[in-house]
Amino acid sequence: MIASPSFRARILFAGVALAFVFALGPSHAVQAKEKASHAKNAKDAKKTKGKEKDAKSGKGDDHGKATQLGTFGEWGAYATQGKAKTCYALAQPKSREPSSLKRDPAYIFISARPAENVKSEISFIMGFPMKDGSEAKAEVGSSSFSLIAKGSDAWVKNPAEESRLIEAMKKHPKLTVKATSAKGKTTTDTYVLSGLGQALEKAHKACR
Repeated sequence: MIASPSFRARILFAGVALAFVFALGPSHAVQAKEKASHAKNAKDAKKTKGKEKDAKSGKGDDHGKATQLGTFGEWGAYATQGKAKTCYALAQPKSREPSSLKRDPAYIFISARPAENVKSEISFIMGFPMKDGSEAKAEVGSSSFSLIAKGSDAWVKNPAEESRLIEAMKKHPKLTVKATSAKGKTTTDTYVLSGLGQALEKAHKACR
């Protein structure tokens, strides 16, 4: 995997996304705190918790505090204020298999960051650590898209396919994400796509 500037920016957003989740409410804050426990060492964990605290108060973060713009079916639209405004559509999986496997909550973000000329970047928070560089799959309709993993986060392997994946998601009722954890457990998360189009439209309007 080539560590391009675009991919490094995706890794940075994955960390910032935790602050977004933390700002959504108490139940999401629990997930953010749990994710902090996966930091490689105590120093990293301390920094992560500090970012979460700043996100909750809306201070000390260029992305500011997340504000909900609306709820559309299974999707929510959000925006942040600050020096680097970010708008995004977010959803959690409707079902997770195997159901007996314990893991943190999962999310999909489709974000726009005007300051970075990013319009529709897809990010997955899987809720469990994967082997860095391992591949996962996003399947919608008859199409399959390769994902690349970094820690417990994943992105579309070929960024040029993001727009095609989003268009497919708008036309089909569900998205499945299949991945394997660092411990070798195979998982399948299923997202319901009703409301995606409206959530994206709302988010994009906020970041024009």
